[in-house]
Amino acid sequence: MASGCAAGAETPLEQRTERFVLLVVVAVLLSTAAGVVAEHRWAATQAAVRAVLTLMLYVLVPFVAYVSFAHLHLSLGAGVGLVLAYAGLGLAGFLAWLFGRRLGVARPVLGGVICGAMLVNTGYLGLPMCVVLLGTHALSHAVAYDQVVSGPMVFTAGFAVGAAFGTRPGAGAGQRLRTFLTRNPPLVAAIAGLLVPAALAPQPLVRASHLVVDALLVLGFIVVGVFLSSERREDHAPLLERPDRAVLLAVSLRFTVTPALFLAVSGAGLAIPTAYVLQAAMPTGINSLVVGHAYGLDQRTIATIIVWTTIVVLVWGTIAYLL
Repeated sequence: MASGCAAGAETPLEQRTERFVLLVVVAVLLSTAAGVVAEHRWAATQAAVRAVLTLMLYVLVPFVAYVSFAHLHLSLGAGVGLVLAYAGLGLAGFLAWLFGRRLGVARPVLGGVICGAMLVNTGYLGLPMCVVLLGTHALSHAVAYDQVVSGPMVFTAGFAVGAAFGTRPGAGAGQRLRTFLTRNPPLVAAIAGLLVPAALAPQPLVRASHLVVDALLVLGFIVVGVFLSSERREDHAPLLERPDRAVLLAVSLRFTVTPALFLAVSGAGLAIPTAYVLQAAMPTGINSLVVGHAYGLDQRTIATIIVWTTIVVLVWGTIAYLL
C-alpha cells in the first residue's frame, strides 16, 4: 500500500477507509442491479426515477452544497493546482464539444458527453481511494479538490451545459440563461453556504449531510441501472455493451486531459499534490444525471459514461492497491 505511514503500520482511519472502499464497490454493484431489476418488474419505475431525480435536484444536492460550503475553509497552499484543475476540466469540456460535433450526434447527446468529461466523482470514490492509495496525509488535498473544484463545476459549468444543450430550457440564449438560473437550486444553496456563518450549519446538519451523500450514491446508481435497462431493452441490446464513439470520447477525455495537465506542470518543476492527480482521474459523477434530468440531456449516454468510467476506476484502483 502506498502511504505516508511507516511500513506495515496502518492508521485506524486508513483501515476504516479500506473497508469503506469495499462498501462503495458493493453499493455500486447492488444499487445498479436493483435499478435493473426494478425496471424489469415494475411499470411505475420510470415515474419513480423521475421523482427521485427531482428530490436530488431540489432537496438533497442543495442541502449537501449548503452545509459543505458553510464549513469550507481555504488556504493559499496548492492553490495553483486547483486553478489548473479548472483549466483541465474546461479544456476537457471544450474538446468534448469540438470532437463531439464531428460525430454528428444530437445536441442532448453532445451535452451528455460534455458533462461526462467535466463532472467528476471525487467525493464518493475519490476521497476514500486517496486515503487507501496515498495515505491519510493526502486527505486534506483530496477534500480541497472535491469541495473547491468538483462541486462548483456541477453548479456552474455542468448546469450551463445542460441549459445550452438540453431539450427543456427553451429557445434563445435569454430563455436558456433564465432556465439555467431557475433550475439550479444547488448553486443558490452553495452561495448561501458561502455567505452564512458556519454556526448556521451546525454539526447535526454536517452529520446529516454525510448520510445524504451516502444516500445519493445508492440512489444515483439505482437510477443508472434503470436507465441502462430501459434503453437497452427498447433497443434489444445487451445490458452492458461496447461503448459507442460518443461514450468512448467522454471516457478518454475524462481520464486524460486534467491528469496529463497536472503531470506536465509537475514535470516542469511545479509541485502538484499527488491527491489532485488521483482526484482528476476519478469517474464521471452521479450529479451529471441530475443535470440531465433538469435540462433534458440524453440520460442513456450519461448513464453509460458513468458505468464505464466507474468500471475503469474500480479495476485500476483495485490493481494499484494490490500492488
